[in-house]
Parts: sequence; C-alpha cells; structure tokens
Amino acid sequence: MRSEVGPHDVVRIEYDPGRSAHIALLKSRNPLSKKPLSYIVAPEGLRAGDVVESYRGGIPKDLVQGYVDKPQPSKKDRRLAREAEETARKLAAKQAQNPFVHKGGRTLSPLSTDPASPQSVLDPTILERAQSEAAGSTNSSLSLGVLRTLTLKPGNVLPLRLIPSGTIVHCVALSPHGPAVLCRAAGTYAQIVAHDDKGRYTQVKLMSGEVRNVLQNSCATIGKASNPDWKLRSLGKAGRSRWLGRRPKVRGMAMNACDHPHGGGRGKSKGNKHPRSVWGWLKGKRTRRPGDKDGNKMVVHQRPRGKEKRGGV
Repeated sequence: MRSEVGPHDVVRIEYDPGRSAHIALLKSRNPLSKKPLSYIVAPEGLRAGDVVESYRGGIPKDLVQGYVDKPQPSKKDRRLAREAEETARKLAAKQAQNPFVHKGGRTLSPLSTDPASPQSVLDPTILERAQSEAAGSTNSSLSLGVLRTLTLKPGNVLPLRLIPSGTIVHCVALSPHGPAVLCRAAGTYAQIVAHDDKGRYTQVKLMSGEVRNVLQNSCATIGKASNPDWKLRSLGKAGRSRWLGRRPKVRGMAMNACDHPHGGGRGKSKGNKHPRSVWGWLKGKRTRRPGDKDGNKMVVHQRPRGKEKRGGV
C-alpha cells in the first residue's frame, strides 16, 4: 500500500514468480524516508527512469494554483450541513409568510409588477458576487484541467473522486485505508463509469462486465496491469503443469466400476446415472440459497450470464 507522498523513481522492472504481472522497484527522492525502496505492480508501459507519485492522502496545496481539494465529508460534517440546510429552509419559510422585504433594519414594500411603476435598482454587491462566482468557476475548471494533466499518468495512485469518467485503472481498493483488491493480475483493468451526485460512491466497471459501487475515497492506480500476453502462454509439457501444483484429472467414465460411480460398462457409458462425484454426491440443482440472500449491495449491474453473455436478447 503506497502511503508515502512525493515522487518516486522507477529503478527497474522485475519478474515476480508469485504473480502473473511484473513488478516495479521504486526509490523515494526523500532522503529522510523510512522506507526508500518499495515494490508496486507495474502498469503497462512503465519503464526504468519514469517517475510515479501517490496522492492517497490528497492533493498538495502547492501543486496547482487555485485548486482546493475537497475530500468526502465526514459524518459530523454531513450532520452539520443537514442542520444548516434545515435552518435555512425554516428561515425562508418564515420570510415567505411576511409580505415585506427586510433590508438593513428597514421595512420595504414589495416590488410592483406594473411596468410603469418605478423599480428598485439592482444591488451592486449582488452583481459583484455573481461576477466573482463566475470567475471562480472558470478558474476552478482551468485548475482541474491542469491537475488532471499533472496527475493522470500510468503508475500514479489517486482517490477515485479525482479520476474522471472513462479512465482505465487497476489495483482498485475497496476501502479508503485498505490495500488493492481488484484488477491485480496481468493485463487486467477497470474503467471509471460515473460518480455519485452525493459524493459517496463511484461506479467502476470490471473486465467481467460487472458494475459496482466503490467508495470515492478509495484509491486506484492509473493504467492497465503489465504483461498482457500472459494469457497466451503455453506450458509446453505436462511436467510444467505439475510444477504449478496441478495434478492429473481422470474422467470417471474412464475408470473401473469400483473406482467411480461412472466407471465400468461397455464402451462410453455410465449406466444412465446422473452426474456424481467420486464419493457419490449428486451434481444437480442447488437445493439451498446462498448465505447472502439479497446479493451484494455494492453491485449495480451483475456480470452478463447465459444469453446476455453470448450476445442474445
């Protein structure tokens, strides 16, 4: 889990026998770092000499001028916001009951709808406030564009709330302070679909087609996991499969009757028996419901199955 801030230089790309993707050795530029060397899952296209950085703790204040990072509010902040909104709503309802407008301690009559009657002049402070808000929105858009240019690089770690929709990511965490859980194998990736209007969840589409909600404060690494040609490998011989811990698989119909319920008989026959395991357990329809009866609450759209997976209706 990359929690140390600051730029890190890629020393080299290495082979890891314990995983399918390559790994990258990083060296921190901070001389006071307690852990100057660290490993990450190398994204596709990362090379020795590149610079990566982790923004797990947020965006530094001096990175982009005019940009202020606004993380997801805590429960206390949300409660205070609800209380302020309730107070403002009550005050607006109270003012709506009064037909006069109060300003500066004076009571003014309401504005007339007659075009011939003299109308009040727009308060200059309101105009200045509107102009400043328009200028602030323009500056924030420019700052956001500069921020994405600086941070959206392969190998950088960003919270999901700072990653725009359509971006390819890997090593996705499911909790703000947890390690990467999704898309860590060779060539795997996920895509950011949309962000929740409430600022709590981000919809992430996995390679299986499943779309699920992930907390916006959770982090992900930009890019796709390295070594996509892993799926094209050929073991070459049976012994290499044994090195990987895979034992031979013999069909039950190829055994004798004393060794398997499907064994024995003349030719390719299993005696009109339903599929069974070697111990006689019937392989049929599931007779119980899974432990999670209502499914995963975080899954927005399940992965395609059956006709949907084959492209049917």
